[in-house]
Amino acid sequence: MQIDLSGKVAIVTGGARDIGRAIVLKLVESGASVVINYHSSAAAANALVAEITGSGGRAIAVQADVSTGAGATTLIEATRAAFGDSIHVLVNNAGGLLARKKLAEMDEAFWDQVMALNLKSVFLVTQAALPHLGEGSAIVNIASLAARDGGGGGGLAYSAAKGAVLTLTRGLSKELAPRRIRVNCVSPGMIDTTFHDTFTSAEVRKMVASRTSIGREGTPEDVANAVLFLASDASAYITGESMEINGGLWFT
Repeated sequence: MQIDLSGKVAIVTGGARDIGRAIVLKLVESGASVVINYHSSAAAANALVAEITGSGGRAIAVQADVSTGAGATTLIEATRAAFGDSIHVLVNNAGGLLARKKLAEMDEAFWDQVMALNLKSVFLVTQAALPHLGEGSAIVNIASLAARDGGGGGGLAYSAAKGAVLTLTRGLSKELAPRRIRVNCVSPGMIDTTFHDTFTSAEVRKMVASRTSIGREGTPEDVANAVLFLASDASAYITGESMEINGGLWFT
């Protein structure tokens, strides 16, 4: 299937590394102009922009903490300044585990930080982008298999936040339906990223991969392909859905 996003403007939060980077490249390959949001990965974001523009694509990098209202506003205003007032694709990818902590080990500040990064950011960026999302626009949120199975040890706050992203996706799909804006999400399982390099042992990764029907970890490109589909008119009759990208590890 050939997907053409020529003339479209897309935003990818957390777009400098891993899954975000793969999504950015898929969108650019399909002709979109892409805004790469990052918080602290300046070198990776700027290198990605150079790679894209060096190949004739259109992209900018925007530093903004999208877990804050000010950061979300900064991101949208920078997008408008670079590519105009219309936003056609919004991918809410920013998120992270931060640390593995069980309930007794968490304090309120940690809980709030995880919720802000993984859930509040989706609310804030979507709200800031909404005036510039026209009929036919697509929002794709990144949830997680953890939203379905509660996550691994010490992943309580993260899995709770991602579960809320699933519910937010469904609610937004109804609320924005009169404006013909589609809202979907993808829920990755075990994907070969720095997330699992940091937080998951090699033994656990090998065990989880062996339990999948496919027999391997997923790649960022596996997730990006699904996001590209949901961002395009190829999925014009799909909204409020979660696409599970887990190699058959979990069925809904």
